[in-house]
Parts: sequence; C-alpha cells; structure tokens
Amino acid sequence: MDKKIAVLIPCYNESKTIEKVVKDFKKALPDADIYVYDNNSTDGTDEIAKKAGAIVRYEYRQGKGNVIRTMFREIDADCYLMIDGDDTYPAESAKEMCDYVLEGKADMVIGDRLSSTYFEENKRPFHNFGNSLVRFLINFIFKNNIKDIMTGYRAFSYDFVKSFPILSKGFEIETEMTIHAVDKNFKLVETPISYRDRPEGSVSKLNTYSDGFKVLKTIGILFAEYKPCLFFSIIASIFLALALILGIPPFVEYFNTGLVLRFPSLIVACISFVIALLLSITGIILQIISKKHRQLYELYLISLKNKNDKDIITKKYLSENKS
Repeated sequence: MDKKIAVLIPCYNESKTIEKVVKDFKKALPDADIYVYDNNSTDGTDEIAKKAGAIVRYEYRQGKGNVIRTMFREIDADCYLMIDGDDTYPAESAKEMCDYVLEGKADMVIGDRLSSTYFEENKRPFHNFGNSLVRFLINFIFKNNIKDIMTGYRAFSYDFVKSFPILSKGFEIETEMTIHAVDKNFKLVETPISYRDRPEGSVSKLNTYSDGFKVLKTIGILFAEYKPCLFFSIIASIFLALALILGIPPFVEYFNTGLVLRFPSLIVACISFVIALLLSITGIILQIISKKHRQLYELYLISLKNKNDKDIITKKYLSENKS
C-alpha cells in the first residue's frame, strides 16, 4: 500500500498522443506519479501533458538516453515504469509489470512486443529486420534468450535504476539496459504485450539507418567491455589465421630447399603472429579487470540495498511518531 510507483515518459514532439498516454496510465495506475520529461519539444507537448495531469520536467540535452539519465537521477520510487509517449504500448499491462517489481520477482520487466503484434502492426520492414538482428546478436554473444531487446516499455526496481551507469545518449539506451541487466545477473522477467503502430499524424523520431548503426556500434562497444577475452580472442584468431596462411609456405620451402624465397610473406606472418599474441594477452588482462569490476559492483549493490532498507525504516519510524 505504501509503495511508490513512478511512470516515466520521455517525450519529444508527441502532442498528438501525450494526452491519451497520460490519462491511460493515470487510470491504470491511479496512485502512481506520472512524469513527462520534455526534450526540447516545439509542438506544445509539455503544456498538453500538464493539462492532462502529468508532472512535467525538462531535459535540454537532446536524446532519449540523456532524458532517461536525468529521470533516473532525479526521481526516487520503489518501482519505475518507463513508457514512450507515442501511444504504441497498452496501459492495461502496467499493473502486471509493476507487480513483478513490487513483489520482488524482477529487477527489470521487459514488455515483449515481438512475441505478439509488433511485426503485423509495424509497417517499416527495416525496423523489423533491425529488431530481429539485434535480438540475435545479443542473445548469441551474451548467451541469453531475451525476446525483445529494444522495447521502450519496461519496469525497474529501485536497485536497478540507482545502480545503472547510463552512457548512451540516444535510442541505443534500451540495448545498453538489456546488456547491463544480463551481465550483472539482475532478475529479468518478460511479459508479452500488444503493440499498435503510431496513430495517423504521429511521426517516429527514430531514423532506421543512423540509429540502427548506433545500436550496432553500441553492441560492439559493450561486447568489448563486458566480454573482452572473447572479443579480443576473435580478432586475435583472424590475425593468427593470416599468420599461418602467409607463414607456412615459407617454412615448407625452407625445409625442402634450405632457402627462404618469400621474405615479405614471412615478415607479414611474423607481424600478424605478434599482433595476435598481444591481442590475446590484452583480452586476458581486461577480462580479469572486468571480473574485478563485477565483484565491486556486487558490493555496491549490497551497500545500496542496506541504505534503502535504512531509509525505509527511518521513514516508517518518523511516520509512526508523527501519527
């Protein structure tokens, strides 16, 4: 009964849909605080959100990642529900998603569009292909089976929000969230949700090609950061293969004739072998550092949990004495 829910809606020029979104979620979660963070809208999104009953705040650095970073820093709650302001996600799933977090069953609940109506409703084939490609890459690299990597409909626990170091500035933020949660072994729950395409007159801010490239770049960077041994081993294997292809023929000739006739090939092979060796060593060192970082992160989560418990006890004590 005393749990606080915050609904977070990052917005940029969503005047066509924001009123309906705010009212739908106020109805679905009547005790929740609805926050709309306006990201330099020019169509009056903020005023419409205020009239609909939302708490409106502003983030002037452009990009969804920047907005979510500010949201997570400024707002304290027991459960956070993140939703886009384009009216593509149903409010009917909100309570179920929040209950998973409030009952301690999940640190992040993923609203899975791809298992329901996404591919039928979304009329942009490259978006569909991009979602499938990102899902395959992350599940393959990080050995998981998440069905929807890039959904904007999620619920979070306090521990996840306050310990998630956001680096992305744009739409690649969802990919970063998913990889972070998988790597740090947070409790994940996926729940299928219905998806509807944007209503007529509402325009997507997502650029299929530039934002898609940013997402793939983010996956590559996070792959190197979270699994450096595997990442550098793959590159080292390429250089090792090159060294063997170029280096074996000169050695065979030398053993057969006593002469080295392919000095350029031999030199390139030796350089490639040295590079492969250095990359392998680099991967091993970074893997040790990454493991140490995960250990320190676990200790930080414990301290964060203890602080949160103390705050709850203090608030309860003050409330009881006040009454």
